[in-house]
Formats: sequence, C-alpha cells, structure tokens
Amino acid sequence: MIFKRKQKAADLGTVVPELEEAVAARDGARTERAFTAAINSVQQATDAERVLAGPRLAALIPAFPPTGPRPLLAMAAGFCVESGADPVACAEPILGGVHQDLLDALEFARRWTAAGGAEDELPEPDEKIIDDASAARLGEDAHEATRLALAWCSVEEWQPPALAVLCRSAEVRGRYASTLLPACRELAALERHDLKCLAYALAVLDDEPLVVLHRPTGTGFEVRIGGIGDNFQLHTLLAHVLVGGGHVPGTAPSAESVRLATDPAPARGRTDAVVIGAFELLAPNGERIWNEGLPDGIPVVEGRRLLVLDEPAYQRGWNADRFFPLLPGTAELTRILPADEARTWFARTSFGNGNGEPS
Repeated sequence: MIFKRKQKAADLGTVVPELEEAVAARDGARTERAFTAAINSVQQATDAERVLAGPRLAALIPAFPPTGPRPLLAMAAGFCVESGADPVACAEPILGGVHQDLLDALEFARRWTAAGGAEDELPEPDEKIIDDASAARLGEDAHEATRLALAWCSVEEWQPPALAVLCRSAEVRGRYASTLLPACRELAALERHDLKCLAYALAVLDDEPLVVLHRPTGTGFEVRIGGIGDNFQLHTLLAHVLVGGGHVPGTAPSAESVRLATDPAPARGRTDAVVIGAFELLAPNGERIWNEGLPDGIPVVEGRRLLVLDEPAYQRGWNADRFFPLLPGTAELTRILPADEARTWFARTSFGNGNGEPS
C-alpha cells in the first residue's frame, strides 16, 4: 500500500478542483497550498472519493516539476488506483513520468561516467551527491544537471504508482511495457537502484502462446499464458495443466498451490504452501531456464516461444506464493500437437535427432 490510512479530514472532492484551478491559473502559492491539501486528503479520503479523484490527480502530473512534486502526485494517484480508481485512465501520466525519470537517470549515468576516471564509480542514489562539484561534471546547464541528478535519486519513488497501474490491467501492460522495459533493465543493470519489481511487472506476458515440448514422452502442447510473474509460477501452472490434466506423467501440484497461483482475489500475506518441481525447464538449445527467471526469457523460435520440459535433475521445491499478489496467472492448454507437428518442433531444438524424434 502506497499510503497508510488516517482519520477522515478534508474533502477530496473539494480539494482536487481547487488544485486543478490553481494549476490552470499558474498561481504558484495557491498551487502549493492545494497540492499539500490534496496529498493529505488522499490519505484520509474514502475509497469512493479516491475512485473519482485518481484520474484527475494523474492528469495533473505533467504540470508539476519532473522531480519532487511529480512522483509524490503519482503516488497519490497510484493510491487511488489501489482503492479502485481506473488504472487505464491513470496510466499514461504515471508511466510517462516513469519513462522520463528512467531516461534522465540513464543520462545522468552516462554523463557521470564520461566525466570521471576509469575507477570512478556511479554514486548511490542519495541527494547528498547534489552539490556544485557533481553538477559541474553533468554539463554547463545547471538546471538540467540538477534535474538529471534528482532523477537519479528519485527514480525508485515511481515504482509504487507504476506497479499500481501495471498489476491491475493487462491493457496498461500491453500499451506501455515494451517502451519502458528496455530503459528499466538498462538502469537496473547499473546496480545502483532496486527496480526488480518494476522490471518484472513490465516483463509480464499476456495472452501469449507457448509451445511446450515434453522430452521424455516426445509430446508437444500449445499453452496460452498470461499474468505470470516469474518462472516459479509458470512451472507450477504447467505442471497443473500437463501433469494434473493427465497428459504427461508426474506429480501434480496441490490444489492450494494452484489456487495461490491463479486466484483472482489478491493474495493476503505469506503461506507455507510448497510446490515440488515436476520438470527441468530447458531452452531449445539445451540450456537450463531457471525458475528465478521470467517467461519473457523463453526463446522465440519461428515466431513462437519454445520451451522444453525434461525430467528434473534433482528434487527441488519452492514457496507457492506468487510474485505479484494482485496479479493472477493463467495457463490454458489450447492444443495437443499432432505427432508430426511435435516432431517438427523437436527438430528445431538440440534434442531432435535426424528424424525429428527427441533424443
């Protein structure tokens, strides 16, 4: 939860129009007062008030400076989404701010590195780094240098409101994820920001066809997946569909494990439920695909993601709770591949012999 609930105070339905009018009038003092009142009122309002206020607060995000007030306003809008406001209506301003901060933080890193020595590491994202010396190495424009440094320090603040809209709407993920994910992963790779949750949410696949080959039996399947946060959850659901459905041998996951992976109701707290792995997940070239990875890392072959299942090399288990409590996963068996089609797919892997049979 982005904000904690407090006792009812100001009427959010009155405060939001005041903020809109102050911004439209370009009245700085009035805007500052209304902004503070709006942030306080969001925390104290009813869910019904937040549902109405969310899109209006989100629409105001571009009117504020890119750091400081803007991510705080995004958090307020995200909190409204958590209370039921339309994530699609709130997504563009929130994720637009996320994208800009990601790009600005990457530009900060590029300039910082270019101006330093070979052993001059990127700083931790702490506003204490913002001084005359650090600003000087970012360029001659002092205002731009400060903006880039603030973005470097504040980018993680965008993660909660971004997750609020991404985890509640496949439509939002479909519209914005492909644009944001490369920048998010590039910044995360610098190892100065914890953006794991944002990167995972942006990488979620929806309505994605997956060709699954079961090496021990030589059978093949087409499975359509969506809303799956990591390969632990994918592994659980594939075992449920294929083993539980009687299509391949093995031990199916428990009903409770499947419920935890798929229940539309948000997960509440941690459980002790454990899943025992039914397969070894392999790429078409034979490399292991780790449960800690993501479904979007499964290689694409001939326009389809292609996954090979083998006997597990050793017994392993994991907690059945899903990575995103708000995001139920789906895995639907859409087709059992005819034997000749399965052989064709096996021939595209390192497991197929000259006849397309699994070796």
